[in-house]
Amino acid sequence: MTHVENELNSQPECWIRAAEEAGRYRGALPERGERVAVVGCGTSYFMAQAVAALREGAGQGETDAFAASEFPYGRRYDRVVALTRSGTTTEVLELLAGSAGRARTTAITADPDTPVMAAADDLVVLDFADERSVVQTRFATTALTLLRAHLGLHTDAVVADAHTALAGPLPEGLVDCTQFTFLGRGWTVGLANEAGLKMREASLSWTEAYPAMEYRHGPISVTTEGTATWMLGPAPEGLAAQVRATGGTWIDGDLDPLAELVRVQRLAVAVAAARGLDPDRPRHLTRSVILAP
Repeated sequence: MTHVENELNSQPECWIRAAEEAGRYRGALPERGERVAVVGCGTSYFMAQAVAALREGAGQGETDAFAASEFPYGRRYDRVVALTRSGTTTEVLELLAGSAGRARTTAITADPDTPVMAAADDLVVLDFADERSVVQTRFATTALTLLRAHLGLHTDAVVADAHTALAGPLPEGLVDCTQFTFLGRGWTVGLANEAGLKMREASLSWTEAYPAMEYRHGPISVTTEGTATWMLGPAPEGLAAQVRATGGTWIDGDLDPLAELVRVQRLAVAVAAARGLDPDRPRHLTRSVILAP
């Protein structure tokens, strides 16, 4: 097995541990009523989008998500939460330094021996979810699980669905598709963005991601025979029929959306294998982006 496969298969166990440890980090995570910005780069940015929508939707307080490089320093926040697997990403470290004295900062990381440990006010270390692979799988979903548990939104059913996502067959014919579109609503828009990124990174696939209702406003024009549209979470009424009418393949997201993302991770590995690619060595990518001064 590749590192990616081993790590994506370990996610249910990682999620159980993250949910158990959420209470341990209560003081480091946003309190009800705080105005919060959640930031990251790449996969971590898309997890930030999901967290922000979940927190605000749960009535916990105004919450925004930003790519670390695009953070609006003119806005006031009570807390900035940075998601960074490596703890070395240049844009995240610069953001934390720029936020010192302006907002309380929390870093959620996988490596306890990196610069981010000294850059943030509060720390959450998920070293049990660290990865050898360049392509993120279990760290991202484990960090999101920790934050879902902190918000009271994690249940045992999520873990059960993850086991189902790992054990069941992938939808027939997907590996041969030439294009993939991932759709979400609310907090699952971030997951749809991450699904598209995972397929691009691991298998060099043509992928797109949209809010489900926006997909009708133009993007559906690329959908045809030999393409697939995958919904993460409940679909808007009538959308599945519209996609099927194009000749494209429609995939219902029947599992918890985070477990659906696990199925997409499996698909990315399967497509990579079918194309003779090594998902552990994605083209032009490194485990962390460190910019020269």
